Amino acid sequence: MKIYNTLTRTKQEFVPINERRVGIYVCGPTVYDYIHIGNARPMIVFDTLRRYLLYKGYEVNYVSNFTDVDDKIIKRAIEEGVTSKEISERYIEEVKKDMKALNVMEATMHPKATEEIPDMIEMIKVLIDKGHAYEVNGTVYFRTRSFPGYGKLSKKNIDELEAGHRDEKHALKVSGEDEKEDFLDFVLWKPKKEGEPSWPSPWGDGRPGWHLECSVMSKKYIGDIIDIHAGGEDLIFPHHENEIAQSEAANDVEFARYWMHNGFLRIDGEKMSKSLGNFFTIREIGEKYPLQVIRFFILSAHYRSPLNFSDSLVESAKASLDRILTAANKLEELLQTAPDKELTEQEKEVREGLNSFELKFDEAMEDDLNTADAISAIFELVKYTNSNITSDSSKQLVIAGYDLLKKLCDVLGIITAVKKEKLDSEIEALIEERQAARKAKNFARADEIRNQLAAEGIILEDTKEGVKWKKA
Repeated sequence: MKIYNTLTRTKQEFVPINERRVGIYVCGPTVYDYIHIGNARPMIVFDTLRRYLLYKGYEVNYVSNFTDVDDKIIKRAIEEGVTSKEISERYIEEVKKDMKALNVMEATMHPKATEEIPDMIEMIKVLIDKGHAYEVNGTVYFRTRSFPGYGKLSKKNIDELEAGHRDEKHALKVSGEDEKEDFLDFVLWKPKKEGEPSWPSPWGDGRPGWHLECSVMSKKYIGDIIDIHAGGEDLIFPHHENEIAQSEAANDVEFARYWMHNGFLRIDGEKMSKSLGNFFTIREIGEKYPLQVIRFFILSAHYRSPLNFSDSLVESAKASLDRILTAANKLEELLQTAPDKELTEQEKEVREGLNSFELKFDEAMEDDLNTADAISAIFELVKYTNSNITSDSSKQLVIAGYDLLKKLCDVLGIITAVKKEKLDSEIEALIEERQAARKAKNFARADEIRNQLAAEGIILEDTKEGVKWKKA
């Protein structure tokens, strides 16, 4: 498998540290509110990476954190008159509900920042002892220039970074607020403020800086070196750059072998923001579309490409997904009636032809997780099964077609099994009345009933096996 490594800006053959085991760390959300559609993209993309590696036979240790102490959480807690812990615990549960609705697998570990603070203090001590960090009035800073590789992920030049913030730096000095040795140094530990949660440390009560959390949690739950570190491209600088600096300075080994970053998501061509009124949570979107459609929509584009979210594009994704689900449903129904007989020579050729679609799917996924081309391979498979598997086909052939379609959809986290809801007695009676009307050649009444059911979201299909129905 080839992965585009942000660190080298090239596609590289993926070679895990351990032959059949892969450690993946994905930066998780700060839990102060419901997650939005932008949060969902990395969750879905890297869940699909995990599913593909499992499908290829790897054991995957997938770690994704919850940042449960942060200025935004504290602000929300003060507004509601509750503790920060109440806010974070509430929204951790809500995030998990949304992840489940998006068919995102539970991580191997979901560490919380507040439960790993002793290890964060230990890493800070190591950095101070090695001369990479220093304390001023209860704040501990990382000495950025002490790490020669700073900027290697973002390709930013350290001197240009400082020059770009000259005015801001001057303002801090004039106000007397700049206690750092160097403007570029970043916070590892911040002192307690009144009304904020805090923990004891050798530098006084306080709490860790955001960048430190992921360095410590990835080390604890994966190891000093991570196979794949992933997240949104907005995290490349400064978050991931700072993670590399503090981790490699403390551990004296490479922090992560491969860095994967998904592209930005825009709403109707614009950046998502509350002020523009285009800020959508997963809960809000779920009221309008099945979240399986949203998952499919996100995977319909390459993960590194910018993605534009609009009603028309989501409607198009819904129609495309319906084609796949209809094909899966058809095969599932054929399984109930397919004759259990030996494969004919022609059927053997058809079954053999199925292999080419799995090969195309794998080729797409092996090329930097190209889910867009993988979905194209699934559409080709759908067309093939629709043309070559019928009610006359043997059960063995139907099973082969259905199993392959389900397997490939499972890799993308797309659920193919159609859950049929029971019709209530009134609708059942209408369907029976329509059948009787057709038998009596009263087609006007039959059409009237069909239209009435359509208005209630029930679509009828007349087939040679009888009347089939599905939700619109």
